Amino acid sequence: MLLSLALIILTGIVLSEMALKIGLPRIIGMVFTGIVLGPYALDLLDDSLLAISLDLRQIALVVILLRAGLSLNLEDLKKIGRPAFLLAFVPATLELLAVIILAPMLLGFTLLEAAIMGTILAAVSPAIVVPRMLRMMKEKVGTKKRIPQMILAGASVDDIYVIVLFTAFIGVHDTGDSSLLAFLMLPLSLVGGVIIGVLIALFFVKLFKHYHMRDTGKIMILLSVSFLFIAFEDTLHISGLLAIFAMGITILASYNVLARRLTQKYERIWVFTELLLFVLVGAAVDITLVSSVGASALLLVFGALIFRSLGTFVSTYKTKLALRERVFVVFAYLPKATVQASIASIPLSMGIDGGDTMLAVAVLSILITAPLGALLTDRTQKKLILSDD
Repeated sequence: MLLSLALIILTGIVLSEMALKIGLPRIIGMVFTGIVLGPYALDLLDDSLLAISLDLRQIALVVILLRAGLSLNLEDLKKIGRPAFLLAFVPATLELLAVIILAPMLLGFTLLEAAIMGTILAAVSPAIVVPRMLRMMKEKVGTKKRIPQMILAGASVDDIYVIVLFTAFIGVHDTGDSSLLAFLMLPLSLVGGVIIGVLIALFFVKLFKHYHMRDTGKIMILLSVSFLFIAFEDTLHISGLLAIFAMGITILASYNVLARRLTQKYERIWVFTELLLFVLVGAAVDITLVSSVGASALLLVFGALIFRSLGTFVSTYKTKLALRERVFVVFAYLPKATVQASIASIPLSMGIDGGDTMLAVAVLSILITAPLGALLTDRTQKKLILSDD
């Protein structure tokens, strides 16, 4: 495993810097590193590392959401209001509906199979979107109109919403129970996650104010509690990811000084976790599957993206954003990677009909949208959105 980690770090740094030199986002070099080193190309990564790849990617996602929560001011969130709420649900819902409509026609899926694939494709990648929005906030680009804050809040909930729907559809397929109970659990899961996250955060704020502890210790405690949220989310029927996000926001609102210090610590951790996350996402991408799905899958991916973009554009209707700024939000909401790499293989492993096609289409979606979304976001950021300075 040590050799694999060395190859990931060294090759990842080299290829990410090469990508930067030719004007591409660094993450493209990282994903390409994973594809090249992974089991579907040179096969240089140790099986023991690949066996825990999903857990390592989950850890990286926890770091992302904690960092995002600790950076998102609650007052900003209140002022953003309607568009942030709509961005959390409307684009993903329209993309899901597009797949439900198109997949039976293009790939011969049943409606339930199409719904499962729709939830695989519909989630935006927080690993691509969140760091870019945090950088915009740090550089004060678009913060007066709260554009990065709006995208950050919407994207952080978007993937949680889609993952919960995916779990519900998989449950319906597995049990044959098409009752509304599984879907009624969605709002309860979201609300439960927020409540648990807020309560735990308030407890830690009191603890950290009364008992002196190094910030490194606080980081370790918050990470451990976040892992517990994920581990027990099925038992507690809550969204563990949303609990983590809510915990971060509450700490910022209640103990601003500590939140700022912790954010700096998480930024240092992110340097390594970002590299590990995207290399492992690349390693999970089976590029040999892409050739098997054909033009129909390509039409499906782009058709779904059109519906998603329409949903993003509608979500920012009647806001103070200029047309060019609304177009930027559409670009920022395109990339897929993290969630797709995490859940796309589940239907195949469960023996669901069309599971291999679902995985292949998800791979195609990552290969198209991750570089496209990241590139458009990076290249148009300062052209479409003026600096606040």
